[in-house]
Amino acid sequence: MALAAVAGLIGALWFHFGSIFYLALAAAGLAVVGQIGDLAESALKRHFNVKDSGRIIPGHGGVLDRVDGLVFVAPLVALFLYFAR
Repeated sequence: MALAAVAGLIGALWFHFGSIFYLALAAAGLAVVGQIGDLAESALKRHFNVKDSGRIIPGHGGVLDRVDGLVFVAPLVALFLYFAR
């Protein structure tokens, strides 16, 4: 989570999106939202008694298990980029 926050901050600074305080706040917030996405997807799987979300990537729980945090973060990043320009 910390690495995601740092990577987001570096990426935002690279593209000159604003002050470092707000960028750090956004990067940390997006890292937390990614964790929430992972936990929400796991809770859904537990609720429906599903171990793996697919069979495309054997041993990893499926594609959705690989991108569950991204499902929550991607729309927020799109909104951030839309309003930052």
